[in-house]
Amino acid sequence: MILYNGNTRKVIDFSICRRDIMKKGYIHVYTGNGKGKTTAALGLSVRAVCAGKKVYFAQFVKGMKYSEIEAMNYLPSFEIHQFGRNCFIYNDPTQEDIDAAQNGLKTCQKILKEGQYDIVVLDEINIAMYYNLFEIEEVLDMIRNRAEHVEVIITGRYAPDEIIEEADLVTEMKEIKHYYQHGVLAREGIEK
Repeated sequence: MILYNGNTRKVIDFSICRRDIMKKGYIHVYTGNGKGKTTAALGLSVRAVCAGKKVYFAQFVKGMKYSEIEAMNYLPSFEIHQFGRNCFIYNDPTQEDIDAAQNGLKTCQKILKEGQYDIVVLDEINIAMYYNLFEIEEVLDMIRNRAEHVEVIITGRYAPDEIIEEADLVTEMKEIKHYYQHGVLAREGIEK
């Protein structure tokens, strides 16, 4: 392909560039108060599986039955695990909440280091840090010590500044309008 920059002409072989780009995994953060953080991570996961990649999807502070849990039955090379209880954390986390999150952190540390998955999603890990289920530095160490090719997706409200600084891509979901303000509850296949 020939690119023009003013009067200069440069031939670039994009197949070489593409191979080099795919050797490094980047860090994405989807945060903010708007709907769509987990949904975006799931969409990226489907795209990756359809491109022949392996995805590990870890859900922190979630233990309730969400429709995406069934994705393992439909998508090859997609694995999802929950590291939370069957309820939301409303006030102070219980020891059960802390233990579940710590178990998830240890599991994800191992998975990220081994590099058997192309993409690892750390769904709602920002919320786990917000509730002090583990330290921000533990998460930073985990993503810094991953296999180089692994792409990491971090979701959840309240992304800490340190995580945003470490990330290569940050998207903030901003709520403009939502039907829950009119009493519409979470619907299966849409919000859960």
